[in-house]
Amino acid sequence: MKRAGLLLFAAVPVVVTATVYFLTPADSDDGAAKAPRSAAEQARQDAKARAEQEQAQDDEVIADLPPGLAAPAKKELAQELVASAENSTLNWRSAYGYIEDIGDGQGYTAGTVGFCTGTHDLLTLVERYTKAHPDNGLAKYLPALHKVDGTDSHKGLDPGFTTAWKAEAKLPAFRKAQDSERDRVYFDPAVRLAKLDGLGTLGQFIYYDAMVFHGPGTGPTSFYGLRERAMREADTPSEGGSEQSYLDIFLDVRQKAMKTKRADIDTTRIDTAQRQFLYDGNLSLKTPLVWKVYGETYKVA
Repeated sequence: MKRAGLLLFAAVPVVVTATVYFLTPADSDDGAAKAPRSAAEQARQDAKARAEQEQAQDDEVIADLPPGLAAPAKKELAQELVASAENSTLNWRSAYGYIEDIGDGQGYTAGTVGFCTGTHDLLTLVERYTKAHPDNGLAKYLPALHKVDGTDSHKGLDPGFTTAWKAEAKLPAFRKAQDSERDRVYFDPAVRLAKLDGLGTLGQFIYYDAMVFHGPGTGPTSFYGLRERAMREADTPSEGGSEQSYLDIFLDVRQKAMKTKRADIDTTRIDTAQRQFLYDGNLSLKTPLVWKVYGETYKVA
């Protein structure tokens, strides 16, 4: 994954001039004084409650929608489409053991969706995997992974990390860990948000591929930043806009972001794949599909 910025949530400082006490009937019933709750703490709890309520409402909306890209066959297709752009193959499972420094400033890129040593997602993957499997062959590199996070450095990783990654990738447990982290960080949030934006299966894939390539950040060239820019130019279907027009603009915004990072970058994963599906009116991402990436033609029956 090529990440331009991390998604950060920062608490906003609140100046409290007085302490507010909130008493419940239980306070007087048992005669014991409850710990005072400040206005700031109450505001945080209220915000959390609102967020949970909104999430529950969103869950209800999504539950009534077709599975879309989350349907097993479509999810398999999504991984094939991503693999054609990330690893030049439709056999996405062959990329579990992939690892190299591709010179993009993100350190080592590895695995099925390009986890990177410089963008925190590879570190998180190894941390979560080590929690479940403490004796794995990558655990000893965690101190080094912490130090190189956010950089392109290999310090503490060479020469053994790439060999250890390839060896671990032969194990079903590590392959499952890659799949779980892919879904948790990229696939599930992208599909969920696309559905809430009123997008069909193609739009859900367009969000997912953008999430993989740009990363789930709020910066101008990260996924959430791209979505915000697109929404300033066009309404999403859930806002009453045209799905095809919105997706066309989203792809324009994304292509510009790719060029911003590197002017000579190949954008065929958009030009001769996603935009081709869009212009064909294939909003449901129906098969058979034929597309090109980097000049290579791919077909799914």
